[in-house]
Amino acid sequence: MNSETNGTDSRLEEASRELVELRRFVGPAREFWSRFLAACGALAQADVAAILLGREGQTPRWKKIGEWAAGSGRPAQRADFAAFLEAMSEQVVTQGDFLEEDDEAEGAFTLGLRLKVQKDEGDLVLVAKVVDFTEAAARESLHRLLLAADTPALYQANLVSRQAQVDVEKFATVLDLLVPMNAESRFLASLLTLANGVATRFRCARVSVGWIEGGYVRLKAISRTEKFDRQMAAAQALEAAMEECADQDEEILWPAPEGATAVFRDHEKFVTEQQAGAIASVPVRIDDRVVAVLTCERAGEAFTAVEMQQLRLLCDQVSRRLGELKRHDRWLGARLLAEVREGCAKLVGPEHTWPKVIGLLGVLLLIALFVVRLPYRVQGTFILRSAAVSYLTAPFDGYIDEVNARPGDLLAKGAPIVSLNRAELLLEQSAAAAEIGRYEREAEKARAINQLAEMKIAEALMRQSQSRLDLVKHRLEASVMKAAFDGVIVEGDLRERVGAPVKSGEALFKVARLDGLFVEAEVDERDVREILQSSRCEFSFVAQPKMRFSATVQSIEPAALAKKESNVFLVRMKPDRGPESWWRPGMTGLCKIAVEPRTIWWIVTHRTADFLRMKLWW
Repeated sequence: MNSETNGTDSRLEEASRELVELRRFVGPAREFWSRFLAACGALAQADVAAILLGREGQTPRWKKIGEWAAGSGRPAQRADFAAFLEAMSEQVVTQGDFLEEDDEAEGAFTLGLRLKVQKDEGDLVLVAKVVDFTEAAARESLHRLLLAADTPALYQANLVSRQAQVDVEKFATVLDLLVPMNAESRFLASLLTLANGVATRFRCARVSVGWIEGGYVRLKAISRTEKFDRQMAAAQALEAAMEECADQDEEILWPAPEGATAVFRDHEKFVTEQQAGAIASVPVRIDDRVVAVLTCERAGEAFTAVEMQQLRLLCDQVSRRLGELKRHDRWLGARLLAEVREGCAKLVGPEHTWPKVIGLLGVLLLIALFVVRLPYRVQGTFILRSAAVSYLTAPFDGYIDEVNARPGDLLAKGAPIVSLNRAELLLEQSAAAAEIGRYEREAEKARAINQLAEMKIAEALMRQSQSRLDLVKHRLEASVMKAAFDGVIVEGDLRERVGAPVKSGEALFKVARLDGLFVEAEVDERDVREILQSSRCEFSFVAQPKMRFSATVQSIEPAALAKKESNVFLVRMKPDRGPESWWRPGMTGLCKIAVEPRTIWWIVTHRTADFLRMKLWW
């Protein structure tokens, strides 16, 4: 009897120690429930025990998590026990902890209680059956089980605490690596800092970073190595392994973990050739698109699941920063080209973006060439002319005495322009006046003595002198040349010829009116047929190219004018509004005469087509 009691006490003590250990357990759930159920069965000295989980609204409602049986259990009683498990579980949910006697003769009792859990995942129930027990002993077993009911809740709390600790360690590791990398402002420097930090933290022999460019992974940085040759066999093998990771968009480990489905042929080949103990490749993604690959190598143990989580979290955190540095750490043209490509990728897709864009632009260009019609305008050069032009010529031979205007001066009607020297004319005037007086006196003397013949001669000479006096007066008036109308001097600068002689009829100034200006354009004979029905045009002066003026076509000269390059036709156009204050005759510029709309293809090729027709005689 003492030995049996000692054995029972030993089993109870062992079960208690097991429960104490399970309260600190952080292993997998399957192992916990198996050990917990066995400890509860031993603690209650049960013949059979089971744990069930019930959820409302599910079919079936109850799911057996585990079942335990003592080695000396009776098969018949176990069968009855299994048949009523769901009913007993419902009784626990409805009534709470219970103790029922099943067979008084055998001293069989059923125990039921609710287990405590931290997460509300349903009703967790423990049901056990004891045999050869008195009611007091059975109730004591129930009390012992109630003391162990909070063990699942403690286990879950341990798991949460353990997971929180692991998460904190992961985040701390990632933050420690992010700080020096974020301090860099250059792309390659940040990659090298990242590779060095990962190599140190994860005890790696080498950490490499490859960036996808042009659809292929290009090796950009190797830890503790500032310069390397991408043509080396090791570098090319590493790029092949990185591309294997990027193509599958999946983390790749070697040695491969159990149940791995990824293809790792290039990784296995790299490890074999480079004699690396373990390798791990993690894709770096931006907006769910792989842009780079981080590959870690080390000679020791394989990478653990926690380390892979840390690497995954690190890659997710650095991707955006690296992408921004990659975008901005290059010359302006490359940045603009990358932005254009990204914008086009949103429209046509990230794969084969440029061929798609070029093809689409080609189709749109063809449609535009043959469908879109643009206003066509014939181009020509023009000169601004005046409708009225006057030449001021020297009225007689003389010398320039005074110049009152120069080219570009605006003149009012009657304004003096130039004066000739009048000294000689004034002398001639005095002489003519004296002769008139003398001949007048001779005529009166002849009349007094009745000499008619001498009187007639004196009167004729007096009239001759009067005519010469009138001529001198006319020349005196003409010696000051004046403007015949309001206008502007366009030619003639005599300021340096004061005192110089001039010949009668010599052109001294050219004066043009400003109120009758018109545009005279020269249009190539190849285009004159296009403007026969045109009436609108625009012109712009060389002096003010930013200003546009409209005009109306008035007439086209019927005959061509021979020029050095080709024949041209003169087109006269009238501005739609009055002349500007700065317009002057002789100003030149470019004019464009509007023609009916034509297709872009015709506008671009009609010159070539005309040339080929003339050469090949189409």
